[in-house]
This record gives sequence, C-alpha cells and structure tokens, in this order.
Amino acid sequence: QVQLVESGGGLVRAGGSLRLSCAASGRTFSSYGMGWFRQAPGKERQFVAAITWGGRTTYYADSVEGRFTISRDNAKNTVYLEMNSLKPEDTAVYYCAAGYELGSRSDEYDYWGQGTQVTVSS
Repeated sequence: QVQLVESGGGLVRAGGSLRLSCAASGRTFSSYGMGWFRQAPGKERQFVAAITWGGRTTYYADSVEGRFTISRDNAKNTVYLEMNSLKPEDTAVYYCAAGYELGSRSDEYDYWGQGTQVTVSS
C-alpha cells in the first residue's frame, strides 16, 4: 500500500516555474514506477511524465518535453516535477501516481494522490 501527497502547486505567470513534490508513505516506494498526470476542467486526465523505479529512465508527453523534468529521491520517498516556461495551457490539477506497470495510461497506475492545483496566468 502506498499513500501519495502532492504539494507545490500555486499561481504563476506565464514563463514562470514551479516545482511539484509528491511524498509517498510505505516501505516499497522504491519498487514503483511513478508518474505525473494532469486534468484541466472539462477535460480528460492527461499523462505528463513518468520515471522508472530506479530513476534511470524518464518519459514525457510531447506537450511538456524540454520544459518539465521528473526526478525522484528514493531515500526521501519523494518524486518531483520541475516545471519551467509554464504556459496558460498547463493550468490543471496535477496528480502523482504509483504503479508497477509504467506507462502513459491512467489504468497502468495503482495508487493516486489527491492532486495539487497549478494555475498559469497569461
């Protein structure tokens, strides 16, 4: 069992940066691949980025490639999403997720956080 708690969301102007954190409880955190998803009002949940259990391999959605960076610190049971050059279209609730099957689909993840709001003003 893994419990996930996101933090670091907020209001930022276009072009700005934010760093999201996702703290995990449970002794098996390092066994899981981790992902970040986002959901804007009226839209489906969208894959953002993912990282393998050891942190050696990362995956990104085309829309964030080159602007966002996912990383993890297994000693701290935490995964991060560094977001730079933010755009208004990045506005959404951001969720972290944990799963053994690492991918870009929501159903590939077993555990989810409650989400943190990111709002980018123009």
